[in-house]
Amino acid sequence: MSALLTVTELVKVHGRGRAALRALDRVSLDVERGEAVGLVGESGSGKTTLARCVLGLARADAGSIRLGEVELVGLAPAARRALAHRLGLVAQDPGASLDPRQTVRAIVAEPLLVQRSGTAEERARRVFEELEAVGLSAAQANLYPHELSGGQRQRVAIARALVSRPDLVVLDEPVSALDVSIRAQILNLLEELRLRHGVAYLFIAHDLAVVRALCARVVVLRHGRVEERGTRAQVFEQPASAYTRELLACVPRR
Repeated sequence: MSALLTVTELVKVHGRGRAALRALDRVSLDVERGEAVGLVGESGSGKTTLARCVLGLARADAGSIRLGEVELVGLAPAARRALAHRLGLVAQDPGASLDPRQTVRAIVAEPLLVQRSGTAEERARRVFEELEAVGLSAAQANLYPHELSGGQRQRVAIARALVSRPDLVVLDEPVSALDVSIRAQILNLLEELRLRHGVAYLFIAHDLAVVRALCARVVVLRHGRVEERGTRAQVFEQPASAYTRELLACVPRR
């Protein structure tokens, strides 16, 4: 069975000439359907740059990104928009990623409107189904982001990412801006929704404890290159790289 997402020898260069910096240096990884893969590394390792390339928010300079059988690198804008329903994003800061002028209902419905999916009644039903799935009530659908807690805002962002039933959701540090007491709730919710919808996750984080809780496989980035990859057990119990061991040393012991 072919992978859902296949990234091969991806290169992204920032700047030109002597000031050029390879943010991604021949990075390869894959994500199977319904799987959660963790992408970890320190700030500046290339994690978010890779996410932006996958989502079409940045242009790769070389290499390949395939979603199923579709090559995304160099894809025409119209063709890229036609694939928008297959990809979702949950960003780090729900306060910054949600439009403060829109109600929760409008925020979650936006992907369906952009994709012209279904009738107004069908879209409304999908919105309320997804809000219920993330633990928000019908009454909260009429609130604005500033009227919600940080954890509730991130639930809205998750509902928006999943409402179009994507194949893959990119989660870019989705719990790092939340209180510790809320993180476990959101991680449990993400796992429940992954199993319910069969959606795959590319889960980006610098916190290995968070990745260990959710991801079956892990890819470690360092300075734009893959430092190590393996199953959760391999990376956490028998890390091959000194860099990975340094990252693990920062994970609190239970």
